[in-house]
Amino acid sequence: MTPQQEADVDTKVTDSCTVYRAAPPLAQQSERVLSTDELTGVQALERKHPGRPMAPGRVERREFEYVRHGTCACILSRDVVTGQVIAPQGGPTRTEADCLAHVRDVVATDPQATRWHFVVDNLAIHRSASLVRWVAETSGLSMDLGRKGQQGIVHNRQSRAAFLQDPSPRMVFHDTPKHCSWLNQIEIWLSILVRKLLNRGSFISVEDLKARVLAFIEYDNRTMARPFKWTSQGKPLTV
Repeated sequence: MTPQQEADVDTKVTDSCTVYRAAPPLAQQSERVLSTDELTGVQALERKHPGRPMAPGRVERREFEYVRHGTCACILSRDVVTGQVIAPQGGPTRTEADCLAHVRDVVATDPQATRWHFVVDNLAIHRSASLVRWVAETSGLSMDLGRKGQQGIVHNRQSRAAFLQDPSPRMVFHDTPKHCSWLNQIEIWLSILVRKLLNRGSFISVEDLKARVLAFIEYDNRTMARPFKWTSQGKPLTV
């Protein structure tokens, strides 16, 4: 890793940790901080036979054979202050249009919010031309955004990312560095979803899988949602 790349990683780590720690006071100013990511290729697996429940002196046994019923891609955002998952989306794809639809649904849940902060990874759909145009339109910015692949703000991924990271629009996107999934708080919650529901579940269809995931989210939001205690300050370690 070059010195410039190391500096870029430190900058992004500090930025993500700073916005997490600033989330509560930002919420008092009607600014929302969200952690956003996707869970793709979630398989709707149905066990061929029922499992055997626990009994004295015997662990639970689960059938190892299964039937595949297809896959689903989930796009989720978690409020850093409340711990609740907002406007979850599940479908067959994880495209630029799907990401934009999810962001729009999230923003629609709180029309009074003055600004939205989204912590995301470096996936291309998080810096798409359609997302840039929607953010500019929603923020009331009248400017020539250019043409994708030719010139202007939407020219390439770097120019689009620079616009989306600018604090001026109503939506600000905070990129985590590559290979730093631990920086995205939603990853912690996704691991909970996988352990508590997906790993041991048996689903008869993709629709059943989606319904069970949404039911888990509703229950978690109602009974267990808490903010994560984020202690990292984003400062590089010293030896």
